[in-house]
Amino acid sequence: MASEEELFANIDALLEEEPQLPPPAERARLREAAGITQARLATALKTTTQTVKNYENGRSEPKTPRLEAYQRLLNGWAAKYPAHGAPAATPAPAPAPRPEPVPETFTGPAVPEAETAPVQAPAAPAAPDRPAARPATSRRPAKKAAKPAVDPRFPHGPIAVLDGDGSAYGVDGIVLDCPATTVPELVEWTLRESGLGAPKLSRHGKDADPLIVLTAAAAVKLGLPEHLEDRRGLRLPEDHPVVKQVLKARWQLTQRGFGPWARIYRKAQGRERQCVQLAILPWDALDSRAWPGVAEMEPADVARVVGVYAQRVITPRGSTAVSGLELMTALRPPTRPVRDEETGNWVSGLNPGSLGTEPMDPAPPEGQPEHPAIHRIDWKGGFLHEEAYQWVRSVDLLTDEECTLPYAVGLDLNTAFLAAAARLTVGLSAPDHFHAPKFNPKIPGSWLVDLSHVELDPRLPSPFTPTGERPTGPAWYQTHTVAYAQELGYNVEPIEAYLRRETGAYLDPWHDRLKTAYVDTLADLGVTKDLTDAEFLAAMEGHKDVDPAMAAVLSAIKATVKGGIGKLFENPQGKGYKDGDPWPAMQRPTWRPDIRAAVISKARVNMHRKMLNMAKLTGLYPLAVLSDCVVYPAPSPSPLDFLPYAESGKPIPGAFRLGPTPGLAKLEGVQSMLWAVDLMEKGLNPARHIKGGDAVLDEGE
Repeated sequence: MASEEELFANIDALLEEEPQLPPPAERARLREAAGITQARLATALKTTTQTVKNYENGRSEPKTPRLEAYQRLLNGWAAKYPAHGAPAATPAPAPAPRPEPVPETFTGPAVPEAETAPVQAPAAPAAPDRPAARPATSRRPAKKAAKPAVDPRFPHGPIAVLDGDGSAYGVDGIVLDCPATTVPELVEWTLRESGLGAPKLSRHGKDADPLIVLTAAAAVKLGLPEHLEDRRGLRLPEDHPVVKQVLKARWQLTQRGFGPWARIYRKAQGRERQCVQLAILPWDALDSRAWPGVAEMEPADVARVVGVYAQRVITPRGSTAVSGLELMTALRPPTRPVRDEETGNWVSGLNPGSLGTEPMDPAPPEGQPEHPAIHRIDWKGGFLHEEAYQWVRSVDLLTDEECTLPYAVGLDLNTAFLAAAARLTVGLSAPDHFHAPKFNPKIPGSWLVDLSHVELDPRLPSPFTPTGERPTGPAWYQTHTVAYAQELGYNVEPIEAYLRRETGAYLDPWHDRLKTAYVDTLADLGVTKDLTDAEFLAAMEGHKDVDPAMAAVLSAIKATVKGGIGKLFENPQGKGYKDGDPWPAMQRPTWRPDIRAAVISKARVNMHRKMLNMAKLTGLYPLAVLSDCVVYPAPSPSPLDFLPYAESGKPIPGAFRLGPTPGLAKLEGVQSMLWAVDLMEKGLNPARHIKGGDAVLDEGE
């Protein structure tokens, strides 16, 4: 029989345990019985309404001292509002069995990434399960346990947003306790306990490293400054205490240092990567131009935005432009395992359809004078100028009938560059030089051709120049531009060309993934493909107000398209640069100005083809074009009154059509015709300001 001393010791041990709270459903019942709102309770507990919601649905638990205060309140309410019957304890559902990881057939050597990336680990034949978050700290809701994880190594999703209280908010409402108080501790926790990460997007690719987004409070708690003083270099000085902490713990930083997007890593141990990325919100990691309003959101909402983007697009690795470029490589990895016929061993080999692992010098007309290869030969032969439209029709070409129309209506093509990337054949090998070749529209490259003889209606821009002006003599054009001249019925006789023998649809998986992300996110905002044109216009009017978080995801997807294409031709940066010196961007395999030119050429040709068909079908000619936005004179503020429809009510193919998918149009803005003519007389572009309030169109979605 136990002694009195033993019994008292056991009771003392129980008293010293953490306070126990009633089940989540009972917490909500007690609050409602007391007539207190979640917002009012949040104010009393000095927390957020979302946190109170998490307490009441089992997604998270309070910590000291909030835990004791919340328990005291619930005990008081329980005495006042007892339940009519003792609530029966409901056993938690048993977790569904996790699928076994599919073993790889080969583990190849690591493939080096861009110079700023850490050393990569080889692909694992069967990576061991990552240790689950500790039972004492995991706040994953019970109802999620019954849902099998997509990848058992990453049960808590790709990202988490850390607040100043140590709560790490993940996807699907998951909240984890993070005890870290220093950056090295945070890295260790992320890799060992968080269960964060994402599986590779291609069978020959690599898993995505976990991303931790730091709020301002979390950054300060970890010893980081609230504001980054070095606005030019965008990094902490090397003698900053946090940088010293990281290095002392034997972690490494990439060449870009500790900035808004910091990558902290060690060389891989065996087959396990050891890399964590941080995105620091107060340092503008999520630029408001691409991620509108996200920096001001609550941590749970930030996690929802970044988490959905990571699941639908890619775990961010930097700006949306960087992520757009990284997505290309993730979907088309440069290497794959191949068997060495002599030794029988598996080695790393070129992945067909990819851009390979080595940078490629552009053809002289495809680069710019600063490029070392072009600067060295002192090239004087001219350059490609495949850019998006910036054209305004001369007011002298306006008819009286057009001037009497009351409205100017702007139509904008959804992600026009993305639409142009679909089924786009690009060059994969180095360019070869040809003299007087016969034009072949199926071969990607650059052609020196005289298109000045092509006669088109002056009320339309020329399809061959970004300004819309007619060419005055021979110039370099990308294949799609020359093919369009041939499509219009004109003879083309190239003088010379730089062409590529190996070709492929490199951007197809990139297009497919981003198109799906764009369409799915628009659907979340109530804009679906099954809407009639009238319903589509109505849904688009207020779609950004339906769900600000999903509206931010949509904005980030559009910025990813535009920025990813732009990164293919990234210029030298910095005041100290001298012509002929190499710069970081040109030293990566994805520095491909010819691919960017192909996308923009096809997008501009697509726009011209629609305008030409509009003129044939409706007799309407544009007032101005800016990239993917075109402004028409119109009898009413609705495009339904001037777009071409068949008697059946269906839109006629070939012209502008309304809809939510890439390449279809939406209403950009409406102004008066007098307003548009006034801007045109001043030499300004109405398409740039058609939204009103002097809003400038984001050129080239």
